Amino acid sequence: QTRSLLGVFEEDAAAISNYINQLFQAMHRIYDAQNELSAATHLTSKLLKEYEKQRFPLGGDDEVMTSTLQQFAKVIDELSSCHAVLSTQLADAMMFPITQFKERDLKEILTLKEVFQIASNDHDAAITRYSRLSKRRENEKIKAEVTEDVYTSRKKQHQTMMHYFCALNTLQYKKKISLLEPLLGYMQAQISFFKMGSENLTEQLEEFLTNIGTSVQNVRREMDCEIENMQQTIEDLEVASDPLYLPDPDPTKFPAHRNLTRKAGYLNARNKTGLVSSSWERQFYFTQGGNLMSQARGDVAGGLVMDIDNCSVMAVDCEDRRYCFQITSFDGKKSSILQAESKKDYEEWICTINNISKQIYLSENPEEIAARVNQSALEAVTPSPSFQQRHESMRPPVQSRPPAARTSSTGSLGSDSAALSALSLDSLVAPDTPIQFDIISPVSEDLPGQAKSSGQSGRRTNPFGESGGSKPETEDSILHQLFIVRFLGSMEVKSDESPDVVYETMRQILAARAIHNVFRMTESHLLVTCDCLKLIDPQTQVTRLRFPLPNVVLYATHQENKRLFGFVLRTSGGRAESHQTSICYIFESNNEGEKICDSVGLAKQIAFHAELDRKASEKQKEIDRVKEKQQKELNKQKQIEKDLEEQSRLIAASSRSNQSSAEGQFVVLSSSQSEDSDLGEDGKKKRESEA
Repeated sequence: QTRSLLGVFEEDAAAISNYINQLFQAMHRIYDAQNELSAATHLTSKLLKEYEKQRFPLGGDDEVMTSTLQQFAKVIDELSSCHAVLSTQLADAMMFPITQFKERDLKEILTLKEVFQIASNDHDAAITRYSRLSKRRENEKIKAEVTEDVYTSRKKQHQTMMHYFCALNTLQYKKKISLLEPLLGYMQAQISFFKMGSENLTEQLEEFLTNIGTSVQNVRREMDCEIENMQQTIEDLEVASDPLYLPDPDPTKFPAHRNLTRKAGYLNARNKTGLVSSSWERQFYFTQGGNLMSQARGDVAGGLVMDIDNCSVMAVDCEDRRYCFQITSFDGKKSSILQAESKKDYEEWICTINNISKQIYLSENPEEIAARVNQSALEAVTPSPSFQQRHESMRPPVQSRPPAARTSSTGSLGSDSAALSALSLDSLVAPDTPIQFDIISPVSEDLPGQAKSSGQSGRRTNPFGESGGSKPETEDSILHQLFIVRFLGSMEVKSDESPDVVYETMRQILAARAIHNVFRMTESHLLVTCDCLKLIDPQTQVTRLRFPLPNVVLYATHQENKRLFGFVLRTSGGRAESHQTSICYIFESNNEGEKICDSVGLAKQIAFHAELDRKASEKQKEIDRVKEKQQKELNKQKQIEKDLEEQSRLIAASSRSNQSSAEGQFVVLSSSQSEDSDLGEDGKKKRESEA
């Protein structure tokens, strides 16, 4: 019965221990949560106090917000103090009793249970040894030891059992105390906390909270109104921007802006990775003054790509990619090939870089000046009928002017501007003249008389200078200078006597390119020799065009942009076979326009002196031929006289001998007469040669 009853008590003690452990964990969570709440409240108050020290990028100095948060920080700091007091009370009144019961009383029960079990096992072992004593022979010493062992074990078991049973009985009371004391302490701590809260939350604070609540509602209403407006704006933008989602919008609906002096956007840049291979990298490009900048994604700032002041930009063909253009620096040492996303961006980038290269951005109203320049270019190419009629009525009678200098690389525009303003456009350029933007040999055009003079295209130049079966025509030339040029255009002109023709042609071709969106420029090598000017393909070394130097009658550079130069070529034929035709060719170089004109002038001087030497040599050869012919005639006359003397001697000898017959005399006489007649013919020829 004792063992059975002990099992019931032990089972109850185990249940109490399990339940108390769960309750202890729950109360410990309350205590930890209260400590965390106290710390979080204190941290919140600290952060609210530091709000005025923050520097928000989009927030200004809002004194109302700062003072409000300071007031909240003060109240929350008081609440934090209350929470700290509550945490201390929970630790003393709730956690301490249940911890004592768990750590002391329950562990004591477990210890006594183990001791009782050991004592019970020792008693069983002593009884077993005592039962084994033999009845035949009795050893008093062994019997006494066993008896003493049984006595000791029984006493120890009985004492341990009494203490164990007493602890089990006491546990029933301690259980009630350990459950009620923590709960009582928890409730008293909460009551004390709420009392402190009611003392801190005064009527003044309630009024403050009411005002803050009203302000929050007003801000919420403003936010709802702003969200509604933004949603409407988003819907309107989605409808208006629907065509812009296309990568290449319709240029008729979204035309390119040609008056920009600033541009930014994503471009693909070509980077060479080998001799023939290349890769494309997408980066953000933007213009900053006269510089082109790029910035990779993730970079803090952009880096300089190129100085685009006085640079050149042109459309290029790059493999299978569209909308590519090339920017070349003013000295020609650096170039970059970029690809735009659409045709609109492609044209805007080219126009913007062109405007920047003219340094329009340095003026006060750059876009207005760019628009005025483009409008003046448009009027220069397509004049209105009213302007033409008014100009016809004011045109003075055209008088012949003396021919001007044909080499003008550094001329001043001021001296010729008055004369140019007095002339109409068609006095320099033939009316209704088409502009040719591509390099096409004049043989394939309507100039048949130029087939041999300027059309020998398709002839390959040996890049190693070795002569093949035929000797090159420029092998003996003294001057060989090579320049990199880009062909802008050509057109027929009416006059070739003044550099104004070249200036007017430059203006019309550049304006036509800007108006008709012609950005492609063919790059070639211009070879200047004493015989001709040649345009050579830089890749295939094929001669595209050949201009005989004697036919180049006029050449000049632009007064402001020294990269532009042109020359006038005079050819036979044209629209009317009865007169000569003049065609003006315009090129762009890498800031070498004056050098090219100087080279052409030097070539013409060398050719002129060579022509003078050639004429002098031909004249000397003619004189030598006449002298040689006269000497031949003189020698022939001397031979005839010698023959006559010989015949006379023969006749005298024949008459002295009197041996010749009458028949022989007749033969001699007839032969002498024939010789006289021959002499007469030679005399006539001699007189004719002397005349």
